[in-house]
Amino acid sequence: MKELSMSKFRLAHVGRVVAALGLSAVMTSAYAAETVRPEIGTPLQAAQNLMKSGKHKEALAKLRELDSVGGKSANENYLIERTRAAAATQAGDNDAAAKSFEALLASGKLPAAEAAKFSEGLVGIYMRGRDYAKANAAIQRQLKDRDDPKLRAYLMQNYYNMGNTAQFMQELRNEEKSGRVPSEDTYGMLANLQNKANDKNGYVATIEKLAQHYPNANYWNDLLNRVTGKSGFASRLSVDVYRLKFQNNLIKKPSEFMEMSQLVLQAKAPAEAVKVVERGYKAGALGTGPEASRHQRLKDLADKEAAAQLAAAATTEATLTKDGDYDGLLALGFGLVQAGKTDQGLKLMETAIKSGKLKYPEDGKLRMGEALAAAGKKPQAIAMLKTVGGKEGAADLARYWIMAINRPMN
Repeated sequence: MKELSMSKFRLAHVGRVVAALGLSAVMTSAYAAETVRPEIGTPLQAAQNLMKSGKHKEALAKLRELDSVGGKSANENYLIERTRAAAATQAGDNDAAAKSFEALLASGKLPAAEAAKFSEGLVGIYMRGRDYAKANAAIQRQLKDRDDPKLRAYLMQNYYNMGNTAQFMQELRNEEKSGRVPSEDTYGMLANLQNKANDKNGYVATIEKLAQHYPNANYWNDLLNRVTGKSGFASRLSVDVYRLKFQNNLIKKPSEFMEMSQLVLQAKAPAEAVKVVERGYKAGALGTGPEASRHQRLKDLADKEAAAQLAAAATTEATLTKDGDYDGLLALGFGLVQAGKTDQGLKLMETAIKSGKLKYPEDGKLRMGEALAAAGKKPQAIAMLKTVGGKEGAADLARYWIMAINRPMN
């Protein structure tokens, strides 16, 4: 198991917070509202001018001259710290920035919307400085005032970075018990902890949650590779793995489009092969390069067999019924659903399953669920897929089909 990569909070976000507050405009408004003494205003303006020239460290030095000025009003202190917050952030001086952010939050002068942004910025400063204890304290203070998913995610990230696994797990359990979905990064951290502990079952369960709530190709490929790599996986289900990949838009390579097309043709679903080939051509994976003529032959074969199956459907059904070939009826029904003959195809599949004579009953229920999904019958598909059992891979695939139906990939 390899460690999952996770995005990290960057102080650049704090800089954007400060920039978004419109420092100059706020200070102009504040000057107009209350008189500022020249011994304050002159150095303050000089610091601002230095900042405009990108000289943030020099601006901080100029602002330090004001620390020795006595008798400053609340407004003067506010303006000084407001300027220092911006300069320190841009200069990368975490300590100075944190003190200014704290002073501004304690001043009571920040409008509510700005106070929230400065609070988030303060957390970011502490996190960049790896002062996780102070970051968590700031987060906990804010959570008392408002429930913010980003803050909860930062809290868990800090516990993870501190190596406080017990507290991390407790916060994550609290998230899930409340009905909230933890962030993608939070699940990624959990997966990494399980990876390090060689907790294979826990790791897979977490990747399943990631695939369900934050679907992307990496999570789905990881899950499907694990299914096919399990001891006892039945190779006959390879076509169903490909169907799930196709559902989730995971098939990208020419060889993958070719292999799936051939597998579904072998499974007596030529109309499905037509869809696969068409997507391959649309994606530019088929119809080009040295194999273009081979792609064309496959396309022609899929079209020909799809037309032939429809033309002979009634005769084929009668023969299969007479012979008691319920596996054949199941395959024919699936092929007809893919060809748009939904009611006719589903009826045949239902007859095959109810016969109790399928060679692999769990495969039959899995494919019935796949057919219902293809027909747009989502509730019925999920209900059928929930009944799939067995230990050869069908149950895992059914569970992943439910996830894909509930949260299809873009």
